[in-house]
Amino acid sequence: MSQRLIVGPFNRVEGDLEVRLEVADGRVVQAHVNAPMYRGFEQMLAGRAPHDALVIVPRICGICSVSQSVAAARALADAAGLEVPPNGLHAVNLMLACENLADHLSHFYLFFMPDFTRAAYAARPWFGEAVRRFAALAGEHARAAIAARQRWFELMGTLGGKWPHTGSVVPGGSARAIEAAERLRLLARVRELRAFLETTTFAAPLEEIAALPDEAALQAWHAADPLRGDLRLFLTIAADVALHRLGRGPGRTLSYGAYPQPGGTHALAAGLWDAAAGVLEPLDLRTITEDSTHAWLAADVPRHPAQGHTEPQADKPGGYTWNKAPRLAGRVVETGAIARQLADGQGLLRDAVARHGASVYTRVLARLVETARVLPMMERWLAALQPREPFCAPERLPEDAEGSGLTEAARGALGHWLRVRHGRIAHYQIVAPTGWNFSPRDAAGTPGALEAALVGVPVPADEPTPVAVQHVVRSFDPCMVCTVH
Repeated sequence: MSQRLIVGPFNRVEGDLEVRLEVADGRVVQAHVNAPMYRGFEQMLAGRAPHDALVIVPRICGICSVSQSVAAARALADAAGLEVPPNGLHAVNLMLACENLADHLSHFYLFFMPDFTRAAYAARPWFGEAVRRFAALAGEHARAAIAARQRWFELMGTLGGKWPHTGSVVPGGSARAIEAAERLRLLARVRELRAFLETTTFAAPLEEIAALPDEAALQAWHAADPLRGDLRLFLTIAADVALHRLGRGPGRTLSYGAYPQPGGTHALAAGLWDAAAGVLEPLDLRTITEDSTHAWLAADVPRHPAQGHTEPQADKPGGYTWNKAPRLAGRVVETGAIARQLADGQGLLRDAVARHGASVYTRVLARLVETARVLPMMERWLAALQPREPFCAPERLPEDAEGSGLTEAARGALGHWLRVRHGRIAHYQIVAPTGWNFSPRDAAGTPGALEAALVGVPVPADEPTPVAVQHVVRSFDPCMVCTVH
């Protein structure tokens, strides 16, 4: 006997996501992911002055607005042939990392862990401790994380003037130079978050977490004191409810590379990680396409974003979402912190994914490990700032130009593609991280990463909102306003 379930909303920030499940014998046999709200930012940009994008695209999202700013600025920089000075690279990286780490903190404490305080888990031995730490609006550690996050964003006031919709990210770097005294104040804020993480989240030095070489080392570290710190409690819960078996990804993960450095490298490397082969493949960005077969958008053939178009067709037969289906060389990929850590060769994540695949467990673990790795990088970028050197390169955009801007938001690979004709934007296309992960089926009928990951997930008859489905969806961390931009 099969049944159809419609589940949603999911996120605790914005709920524009609906998942249609076909259930048989108590398990999901098919899933369709629907982004039901159309917004049309790509059309808003057409015909405008190119630099208007720097004001408009951050408004796509109030969670990852710096990421959108960075992608737009890089597209304009690419079109103008600009090279950003080292101070500009470091300042923009600091702003982006500030936003990304705040997002990781929010995801863990406010979006993901509160699900383990539900009545469905009341009989578990860790339940009382989970409620004490993570209960929505009342959990001690959740409230402490909110306070830490609020203080953390004071960095953005110095670096960029405000958050969200920071205005200092420009094609040439950062429009806001950092003075020597401000650098010390910024370092104090970074050290304050380090103290919260080392006391509450990890109960261990960040460098100890970042250096864990494999899953055996992680399990030994966990076994030494299973409830000390929130990472250990997460590991206790994950093992008890078998999160490593939930939400298997497609086996290929995509990272554009995060936090560019002077000399053309990235602090976190780019690449396509093939888990089955255990190899990192170089990215061929020319093979990115978007397929609109099952989107409420006019479709003919899959197109590269540089040639793509977005034309609403609300009554289109076969459509079930406003999200296009991005593909890399025709293949489904997953993106996010897990993709960045796999591309960068982080030993613990490569070992965990080799054992369990991209799963609910490894996705959340990747975000925590990334937090432990990136905050010390921020300390080094602050130390590398040279207050008397330029933070921004002068820019002159040609009347006719084109470019692309790639970055890594908290949720993964974000790309903007821009074409300018006669001094005006003639073409603008955006492929957001949730677009990759929450993709619908393509012309071949191949489901997207989340759609496939939900197949096989248990749906008990007595759960109107299946908790396992919630875990899988939240492990991908939906941001649907970016998806439908």
